[in-house]
Amino acid sequence: MRSQPIKNGLVITTAVAAAALLLTACGPSQPQSQGTSGPATTSSIPSPSSPPATSQAPGSTPPSSAPAPAGPALCKAANLTATEDSSGGGAAGSVYSKLILTNAGAESCLLRGFPGVSLTADATGAPIGAPARQDGSSPVADVLLAPGQAGAAEMRYTQAGNYPDCTATQAAGYRIYPPEDTASLFLAVPRNACANDEIELLTIGAFHAM
Repeated sequence: MRSQPIKNGLVITTAVAAAALLLTACGPSQPQSQGTSGPATTSSIPSPSSPPATSQAPGSTPPSSAPAPAGPALCKAANLTATEDSSGGGAAGSVYSKLILTNAGAESCLLRGFPGVSLTADATGAPIGAPARQDGSSPVADVLLAPGQAGAAEMRYTQAGNYPDCTATQAAGYRIYPPEDTASLFLAVPRNACANDEIELLTIGAFHAM
């Protein structure tokens, strides 16, 4: 009979087709198309920018950071001498005079403001009574003293006898502190003084040029 070989051939053909399908399913899958884009690029992260360097023209001189030269220093007691000009006379129990400080140093210096003045028993003694009261009507100005030059301050001494409650004592002269100085000079001018701290016998102005 001829029908049997045909049936067997159909079975073999079907089996081969099924095996081919199975191999196709198990094979590597094809990658999906990404289009026509080129290779991926790596984006760089910008580094922190440094401050720009200061440009300078060739041959130019860089700005100087050196401080400006200092001016004359304040006058100090060690380089000063003290005198008094009493030609101003007196009135109503007071004596008017000029307290004069002269630059005895080798360099210029400045007098600025009021001196400190007190009556004292001797060159090294403690002050007697109240120190001189500053005269606020005197303008404060810089007084430049070259070597040998002097500045003056107006001074008034009130007679101790004007105060009935004065505890009288003898003073040998004035203890004088230049402005902003902790050292002093002694000027020998004998005066009657009051030991009472509340009695002000002296008034002093600011230094001015002569």
